[in-house]
Amino acid sequence: MTPVELSRTVLRAVRCAVEQGELSVTVPERVVVSEPGGGGCGDYATNVALQLAGPAGRAPRQVAEILRAHLVRAEGVRDVVVTGPGFLNISLEEQSDLVVGLVRDIRERGGVYGCGDALAGQVVVLRVPYEARAEVVADAVVRIVATQGGRAEVQHGEPVNLRPVPAPEDPAPLGADAAQWALLHPAAHDRPRITADHLVQRESNPLFRVRYAHARVRALTRNAGRLGFGAEPGPLAVQAEVRELLTALADHPRILTAAATHRAPDRLARHLVTVADAVLPLLPSVLPRGEEKPSAAHRARLALAEAAGTVLAGGLSLLGIDAPEHL
Repeated sequence: MTPVELSRTVLRAVRCAVEQGELSVTVPERVVVSEPGGGGCGDYATNVALQLAGPAGRAPRQVAEILRAHLVRAEGVRDVVVTGPGFLNISLEEQSDLVVGLVRDIRERGGVYGCGDALAGQVVVLRVPYEARAEVVADAVVRIVATQGGRAEVQHGEPVNLRPVPAPEDPAPLGADAAQWALLHPAAHDRPRITADHLVQRESNPLFRVRYAHARVRALTRNAGRLGFGAEPGPLAVQAEVRELLTALADHPRILTAAATHRAPDRLARHLVTVADAVLPLLPSVLPRGEEKPSAAHRARLALAEAAGTVLAGGLSLLGIDAPEHL
């Protein structure tokens, strides 16, 4: 069960409690689940009971106990513990299944992983000024809106509805990819930096980290082939670094939807940095070392790394940036 799926499971528990007359509240559109904080336990935690307590006219712990009764019966949930003023701490069934399911989904869907129908049938009109950054942002929004089943049309004229803060100078000297990143990575209300920092080949440069992570994954696939093995989704111990990467990959569909509905390619750009930063610590353990023979764990780690590479390549493409095989 991915974090997104768990969020839906919690929502179903709220809906069941409302339908059975145990709670009198409006079912929220979404529920946030995250790693347990201090004093928490289990795999994930949510404060939904605290959010609903006021509207329900009940103490948070009472709401939590009502929701707990529904959650413990949900498929994939092993146990639920109420802690503090009313936090729900959820333990899932074997977490290694999450790796297999998510990686297989990404491998099967490839570049369309994360695409949905949130804007199906909608025509989004983007009215932009004659300005370089506005044109670049609009171009990216057209591609991102298409991932959600919509169609975006770019027009010039008043009233303008997409006006990011203009670049202070011409970004063209940075080159195509760095210029795109310089204009798309900042939020629309932030002034972009047109500096040589975007060309620096080191960790301080977010664009470099994203493209480097993708290139490293592709190199690992080539080297694994030379060693006689390939990627194969399989169970992995869900340690901190694996959990962080799984969370980032599972969150990709939500990020794409948000970027499309809010006309905000910067959200996708920042998410790609999150994915890159999550996959890089995993890469040193993908290939066998010394006399070590390739094992099922190596194949599973390679499959997980390739899933991250798929998300990075797809995201960069939507931003109009090349995803290099070598770097």
